[in-house]
Amino acid sequence: MKRSILILALGGFGIITTEFSVIGILPVLAKAFQIPIDTAGWLLSGFALTIAVTGPFTVLLTSRINRKWLMTGALAVFVCSNIVSALSPNFTVLMIARIVPALLHPVFWSVAIATASRQVAPKDVPKAVAVVMGAISVGTVLGVPLTTYIADLVNWQAAFITAGIINLVALAMLVTYIPSMPVTEKNTQRSQVGSLANPQLWVNLLATIIMIAGMFSTYGYLAAFLSKVSLMNGKEISLMLLLFGGASVAGNWLAGILLSKNVMLTTRLFIVALICVHMLAYFFGGMFVPVTAIVTLWGLIHTGGFLICQTRISAEAPEAPELATSLMVSFGNAGFALGSFLGGMVITHFGIQNVVWMSILCLLAALAFSFVFIKKRAAGTATFAKEKGAAIAA
Repeated sequence: MKRSILILALGGFGIITTEFSVIGILPVLAKAFQIPIDTAGWLLSGFALTIAVTGPFTVLLTSRINRKWLMTGALAVFVCSNIVSALSPNFTVLMIARIVPALLHPVFWSVAIATASRQVAPKDVPKAVAVVMGAISVGTVLGVPLTTYIADLVNWQAAFITAGIINLVALAMLVTYIPSMPVTEKNTQRSQVGSLANPQLWVNLLATIIMIAGMFSTYGYLAAFLSKVSLMNGKEISLMLLLFGGASVAGNWLAGILLSKNVMLTTRLFIVALICVHMLAYFFGGMFVPVTAIVTLWGLIHTGGFLICQTRISAEAPEAPELATSLMVSFGNAGFALGSFLGGMVITHFGIQNVVWMSILCLLAALAFSFVFIKKRAAGTATFAKEKGAAIAA
């Protein structure tokens, strides 16, 4: 795989780490700024909601800018954001520091994936895209325990500085090794808009919001759950998140293999398995040894959701892969925001142990949506879905 593709993946890892780094330190931030945990949750949901609302517009407005310098600018903003976050004197400043880089989050992803596609021969395009997209899973499941551990070892400010350093390294490598990429081709967005007329695409996008909301209603407050319900200290929580992350790497690989076999069966098995894990967390969350096994199993299953959503959305717009990715980013982040909001509401009114029932409710709704088909898929679309799953597994 070309070095440039790995650099793009590193940039994606830094951006995703910035987005989700607050998950493991929400209890610490809530205490530091003397705010309720559900208010602290807006550091995640506000970031995600900004992406969901502005993503398509920012991608369109920056479509004529040199692609290298656009990605460089995005990473530079993320570096500055982490520095300001670390120096924030109050919650308002921290919230603003989180919102600003969210505007450029979808821009980086749409450009990075398109760039990766142009770096390899046509037959290797799926693998190149899979490498860059893999940064989402890796950043989600490894960036969180890393920043949580740093926060426990030093302080919460150091967690943001660590995320900033990752972005800075990716920025330096991008400037050094990625050549200038001025925009020369004609805008093809108009020709891709036709894919939006596919009603099944919108069904899958709605299912994406609901499923990711179910994934993050509880996961977004996992550190708080382990602290309040499992009665773990900072080091133990870091270890649990690390177990979650390690299992998720294996789960990412396993989900890719299963998706290459049967997309819909994998989708339904994933949802049922995740529901079972949340029920186990409710009944055994207060026992240290069982919760260790539960968190590991949780991680193994959780990460498959991103691949499932991406595969199902791409399958309905094979002629517009960049548009499909942009929609996945926007609707996926809408799911993050919804899940964080719903989870926070449950915690406020019913206690943190009961937050799992919100996840279960959303996942049951997502399971119902997996049986909704507005039109039959063309043979070419089904083949594309199978090939996409195989590329992810590879």
